[in-house]
Amino acid sequence: MKTNPLHGVLMVLAAALLWGTTGTAQSLAPAQLSSYWVGSLRLLVAALFFVPWLAVTDRPALTQRSLAVLPWRGIGVAAVCMCGYNLAFFAGVRASGVAVGTAIALGSGPIWAGLLQAMAVRRAPPVAWWLGTGLAVAGIATMMVSSGTAARLSAFGVVMCLAAGLSYAVYALVNKQMVSSAPAGVVTAAVFVMAAALALPVALLLAGVPRITSNELAVVAWLGVMSTAVAYLLFSHALRHISGATGVALALAEPVTAFVLAIVIVGERPGWLAFGGLIAVLAGLVVVVRSELNEAALK
Repeated sequence: MKTNPLHGVLMVLAAALLWGTTGTAQSLAPAQLSSYWVGSLRLLVAALFFVPWLAVTDRPALTQRSLAVLPWRGIGVAAVCMCGYNLAFFAGVRASGVAVGTAIALGSGPIWAGLLQAMAVRRAPPVAWWLGTGLAVAGIATMMVSSGTAARLSAFGVVMCLAAGLSYAVYALVNKQMVSSAPAGVVTAAVFVMAAALALPVALLLAGVPRITSNELAVVAWLGVMSTAVAYLLFSHALRHISGATGVALALAEPVTAFVLAIVIVGERPGWLAFGGLIAVLAGLVVVVRSELNEAALK
């Protein structure tokens, strides 16, 4: 398959744009629904979205013969990682606070991905990639810590956020391997159907039976369709063109969207330190993109 790294980069950035709407969407509805149910229900909505979507766009993929040849072992691993990411992230953020928890979870993901890629394929990302990723991670930490939210460190919260970052990195690398030989849309659909089946019983065990208001239902619908299903479709297609480590690193653009939406829609007024962090994130992402494009040109 002919690859186009620039297309891959643009698709991940588009996915990050959708991921970045998550916090703003949740802020528009009362926070009555348990975070475990928010994470699990958005997986369920995404799974439900994929059934009619595949029926319209790729009906042959739903035949028994097509489903039988899918890489089900990889799909199972990716589903466990996606389920684990959702539950660990929300648990970690609840224990450590939004600022610290988000910084650890998002910041650790690319580091995990770079290390795992080096071990799995014996090809570590180039030095420029590490420099750009480090700069972007530092920028995110600055943005989060400067948000004015009281920082608190919890051993459980830190472990959960690191586990979320690791789960996301493994998901990306496994997904990268699968979409190189199987249709990205079908693989993504199978992953989310399985992830939802895993996450819902866990949410029921940890948070009991949910009571969902109409506002929360609207938020979960947006999160499930746009911030999850469509975003991860873009991400999966992007992994056919760029490395898994770069895909995870470019997902660091998510807080940039959240930052802008918080100003425009929520009415927040961040300080200069936050804007400095924003500049660092953007500069780091530029370095990561240049590194990926240079690596592709050498192949």
